[in-house]
Amino acid sequence: MATMKCIIQIPCLNEEKTLPVTLNDLPKSLPGIDVLEILVIDDGSTDRTVEVAKACGVHHVVGFRRNRGLARAFQLGIDACLARGADIIVNTDADNQYYGPDIAKLVAPIVAGGADIVVGDRQTQTIEHFSALKKALQKHGSLLVGSFAGMEVPDATSGFRAISREAALELNVISDFSYTLETLIQAGRKRLAVVSVPIRTNRALRKSRLFRSIFSFVRQSAATMVRAYTTNEPLKVFSLAAFALVAAAMIPFGRFLYYFIRTGAAGHVQSLILGAVLFIAGAFFFTVGVLSDLINANRKLLEQLLRKQRDVRGPGAGGGGDG
Repeated sequence: MATMKCIIQIPCLNEEKTLPVTLNDLPKSLPGIDVLEILVIDDGSTDRTVEVAKACGVHHVVGFRRNRGLARAFQLGIDACLARGADIIVNTDADNQYYGPDIAKLVAPIVAGGADIVVGDRQTQTIEHFSALKKALQKHGSLLVGSFAGMEVPDATSGFRAISREAALELNVISDFSYTLETLIQAGRKRLAVVSVPIRTNRALRKSRLFRSIFSFVRQSAATMVRAYTTNEPLKVFSLAAFALVAAAMIPFGRFLYYFIRTGAAGHVQSLILGAVLFIAGAFFFTVGVLSDLINANRKLLEQLLRKQRDVRGPGAGGGGDG
């Protein structure tokens, strides 16, 4: 029987104080898992994060010389885990936000063969230190992500998740902001099986450093969702825009025809010009959609080649190397 290997990856940026607490909270074994390892991704830390990780006995340390952002750190970790033969990759945060023992809940559906990706649902409506505004944004934002992805996901921004090897090979994070939303939209478009399980959270050790304000988070999250959906469904997005512009063009066209038929005069040329501009813009958007769809088809072929390349790497290859 094949050995099942799970690697827990932890993106870190200046986490020398919280990392030991997080590591101590992680399980030492998991049902159905034969080999359990820990990989720390150093996102250009300027403190003793790397030294602390090694002193705590983590199995692998990879990273960047300079800060590249959470999304890039996540993708580096995925590549490093794949290169080291992981069958299941678990992602958690270094601030000990998530309850480590609940990793068993995350990996169980994948071990059983019932899921490709499992997202930990923090049940944010019950978290006391979340403001009413944050809870509302979390709820409605998750509904919006779910509609983009074509799935039900109650906690779309949760970084506590398990990913099967096959699913990890399919995911390619492009965003510089965060991986949580983009990977779910990609998973939906690639028809991967995504499930959510309720998990617990620990007391907050520090404030989130991913964004400076709620407004900044909403703005960047919205941009990430639109970009991710447009990347995967360009023809649909640009066709809708084209349809809206052509439909809008019918209003000034109709106005021009109305007065032309009623009075027979050649006036109201402004309506004719406006309608023509809107119609041309609609035709332009549709053309862009067709071209983008062709580019998207080429991107899928490149992703297939990348998938094969990532799948044949041997242990220890790629991912920035162990520190």
